Amino acid sequence: MATLFKEVSYNLNTLIQNVHMGIIGLPEIQRPFVWEDTKVRDLFDSMYRGYPVGHLLFWSNKMQGDDKRIGAGEKQKHPDLLIVDGQQRLTSLYAVIKGIPVLRENYKTESIEIAFKPSEQLFEVADAAIRRSPEYIHNISVLWHQDTNLFQFVNDFLHRLRDGREVGQDEERKIQESINRLKQLESYPFTALELSPDINEESVADVFVRINSAGKSLSQADFILTLMSVFWDEGRADLEAFCRQAREPGGGEASAFNYHLQPFPDQLMRVSIGLGFHRGRLQHVYNILRGKDLDTGEFSVERRDRQFAILKQAQSHMLDLQNWHEFLKALLYAGFLHADMISSQNTVLYSYVLYLIGRQDFAVEHGALRVAIARWFFMTALTSRYTGSFETKVEQDLGLFAGAKSGKEYLSQLNRIISDSLTSDYWSITLPNELATSSPKSPALFAYYAALNILNADVLFSKLKVSDLFKADIHAKKSALERHHIFPKAYLQRSGITDNKKINQIANFALVEWPDNIDISDDPPSKYFPPLRARYNDAELGSLYHLHALPDGWENLEYEKFLEQRRLLMARVIREAFEKLSA
Repeated sequence: MATLFKEVSYNLNTLIQNVHMGIIGLPEIQRPFVWEDTKVRDLFDSMYRGYPVGHLLFWSNKMQGDDKRIGAGEKQKHPDLLIVDGQQRLTSLYAVIKGIPVLRENYKTESIEIAFKPSEQLFEVADAAIRRSPEYIHNISVLWHQDTNLFQFVNDFLHRLRDGREVGQDEERKIQESINRLKQLESYPFTALELSPDINEESVADVFVRINSAGKSLSQADFILTLMSVFWDEGRADLEAFCRQAREPGGGEASAFNYHLQPFPDQLMRVSIGLGFHRGRLQHVYNILRGKDLDTGEFSVERRDRQFAILKQAQSHMLDLQNWHEFLKALLYAGFLHADMISSQNTVLYSYVLYLIGRQDFAVEHGALRVAIARWFFMTALTSRYTGSFETKVEQDLGLFAGAKSGKEYLSQLNRIISDSLTSDYWSITLPNELATSSPKSPALFAYYAALNILNADVLFSKLKVSDLFKADIHAKKSALERHHIFPKAYLQRSGITDNKKINQIANFALVEWPDNIDISDDPPSKYFPPLRARYNDAELGSLYHLHALPDGWENLEYEKFLEQRRLLMARVIREAFEKLSA
């Protein structure tokens, strides 16, 4: 059987120039630079000592009749090779040799500064002390700068060194040899395996996993991002920029910053694909974007360009800051005030898809769409609709809207799915059972918190609103809101209940201010509640019981009975809040 690869030899300088010209696409399949600078230091140290540093794996990307470039600017060539394995090594080498910053996982750009001590042939990550020391080349990138004259550089280095101490002839010769040897790393040999352009992305992923079991497995999203880097580099750069903005306050300027989701490029790409192609599964999208006819298997540059045009238009709507923040208002309207209340990021992403479809495809009025998407998000978050094998469910949901002809029909379909999901049996049987858990990340628990926000509830035993303390940007030693055991843990343990799963049932928790949490301590509710009850008149007490799902006489109930009754009441509060969203 014919092999699927060929072996090709490079030296470091050729690799760097091919990346610089755009012949090798970098960065590609893998995510932003994740190596620590110490690993970059060790890489250069190994190369300096003549050790092998591993193979590179490329995937040939040649397509007849195609003159697209990877990116713009100085990248002048067609991207013939996509890097599959060795990106971190090649990124390290390129960044240091060219002296350019890298993109970190937090989407900030930083320079990699590797220092070198010629007298000891020692590599270090540059720090403040090293930058002050004349013993070091503070940043080895300068050696490969086009304006650097090596002879002059060595003389200047020795001159600075002699200003601080005596340098003998033998040491001077050693320093000269060490610096020259470092400069000659541009001739260091590499071996690359180039995969045939005829194999598909599944085979490429399989090769990657087989030769690099410690690496990350490749997903369909990785391959689509690769295509974007090759055929629409600006689009991928826009995704990266949006992700950076979402993590940092804009300082008064319009930005993507928010308190609900700090997305990654592959997540945003899913939103664009959902809007543009109405697909949740990425299985076929990669081939569609490559220009493949799924019926005949033939590839076409024209077909690929048409599909990318659809993606570009969808992404422009998705990245529109007005659309983004109008959508996030729907989450606020639904009572979900920040990321700590969201158990599934997919729920946010695909609610945004449906928001964009409503706006762009059906021109649904802002107010009506906000209410509809708030109800949809509440339902999908509560029922964990988009967890697990979410792509199938998303594909099914998007397919249900294919027949809609107007905004009215679109909203009607949304409401029908919501009604089919939140039946009377769900509210009275399923939801109370889902509340029988000790998980602090339970979707039902977060829905209950959202319900307290929607119903404008006071914090238990307080005159402050739950929503105010959820929204408050307060960072004291104690949290503004604390989850308190209504039946204190120590009291239950003294009563013979020692199972933490039972003690930490979410029906045994309420949101209180920390001073009340401290005052309650370990007393039984029959002891700590009467003084607190005196804070309220009858009407206020009735509202407190209702919104915080406290059964009548709860402080004297047997614990299991209390849990059972409170779960039912919590489910009723959640339902009441959800129904208020439709008012």
